[in-house]
Amino acid sequence: MTTLVQTINPYLLGGYAPVGTEIEAERLEVIGEIPKDLNGVYVRNGPNDQYPAGGRYHWFDGDGMLHAVHIEDGQVSYRNRWVRTTGFQRESAAGTALWTGLLEPMNANPADQPLKDTANTDLVYHNNQLLALWYISGKPYRVDPCTLETLGVENFRGKLRNNVSAHAKVDEHTGELLFFDYGPRPPYMTYGVASAAGDLTHVVPIDLPGPRSPHDMAITEHYSILFDMPLFADQEALKKGRNKVKFHRDIPTRIGVIPRYGASESIRWFEASPCYMYHTINAWEEGDEIVLLGCKVVEPEPPDRGEGELARMLQFLRLDARLYSWRMNLKTGAVKEGFMDDANTEFPTLNMNFLGRPSRYAYNVHIAPDPTLLFDGLVKYDTVTGQAWQHRFGPGRYGSEAPFAPRQGATAEDDGYLLSFIYDAPSDTSELLIIDARDMLAEPVARVRIPQRVPLGFHACWVPGENLPRAR
Repeated sequence: MTTLVQTINPYLLGGYAPVGTEIEAERLEVIGEIPKDLNGVYVRNGPNDQYPAGGRYHWFDGDGMLHAVHIEDGQVSYRNRWVRTTGFQRESAAGTALWTGLLEPMNANPADQPLKDTANTDLVYHNNQLLALWYISGKPYRVDPCTLETLGVENFRGKLRNNVSAHAKVDEHTGELLFFDYGPRPPYMTYGVASAAGDLTHVVPIDLPGPRSPHDMAITEHYSILFDMPLFADQEALKKGRNKVKFHRDIPTRIGVIPRYGASESIRWFEASPCYMYHTINAWEEGDEIVLLGCKVVEPEPPDRGEGELARMLQFLRLDARLYSWRMNLKTGAVKEGFMDDANTEFPTLNMNFLGRPSRYAYNVHIAPDPTLLFDGLVKYDTVTGQAWQHRFGPGRYGSEAPFAPRQGATAEDDGYLLSFIYDAPSDTSELLIIDARDMLAEPVARVRIPQRVPLGFHACWVPGENLPRAR
């Protein structure tokens, strides 16, 4: 039964299928020319099972695997490595899967860890190392950005007592890491700050009315922005050991604004229309207002047609989101909000030097109208004028989140490149695209052949060459 179920699960087939090898390859074939002003490392995270788990597979279940290209002086190398989490190591020692996934009852999993922390979701670069993070909130795993070797859990010199959610933020102006944690027991949310040197400098509980499922946060120069959104776990289902979320249409969204080093009681909540948002783009202070840009999900909970857990997963993962803005007035408490575009785009990136400061450009993936989650192109938004430019990958070609890599010596916000792994379904191969962010309609400036297929995955980051430890 397990084999049959996994065979028909589309998130185990084609471009989603796990790869079982870790390789290193130098001097990759380049079509076009690598820009001379582009040096650094592009790394992408995603799910990749070490061992097939029993039961029904959810795309979020796979062990974290990192895929990286290192660009230096016009040469490109590739390597991939699993993140050696505690769960990965336990299963490796046992020689078999010990956990089932999100679609199965948790009571069948190891009692000390009902869900396996896979560190498979996001990556941030902080204190000269990558941190691999997990969407449910888990241990931040330290990874060498050059070798992809897992260095262990980051506990900020033994001071971290809670977990870290997937979408922590690094302020490029201060080097600080800002993060939150959430869970099923009080305090339902915790907010923290770590210094550029890796010291935990601030941790406070955030009062929430109950367990919530926030996915992202945002920062400005002086504030952090946290979310209490009305899509969260069904408590009755949790009591039965099942993961099930419900959208409460009668509960407003609350956007919490807290000073970067504010006490718990200093958070200020702004009420907005009920919604859910997976990913923010940016936020900044503008006079008396805080401006927040993100990708609002149009229908947070698809209708339950009673077709089973696998069908339910497919419905939830058919992401339908639009560019959206909120303006919170710190003097009056008023909120202005609205859509900025009608295209289905998500997984946004920006020039990280502008994170928390006024920015103009966002780079989102375009969601294909397919039964599974596929990115068929990129959209560059000018959030000031409302203009948008699309770069489509072509028939049967699907991409990854595309971080912005500033051109060395850049003088403008969009002076740089977008990098994305591409899966070509007809040939079952992968390559890296390098796109000039100022000319989205043009052909890529370079295409790099990757010597093995890179499974479709989640989030990515760019580390400029001058920031890498070896460069220092």
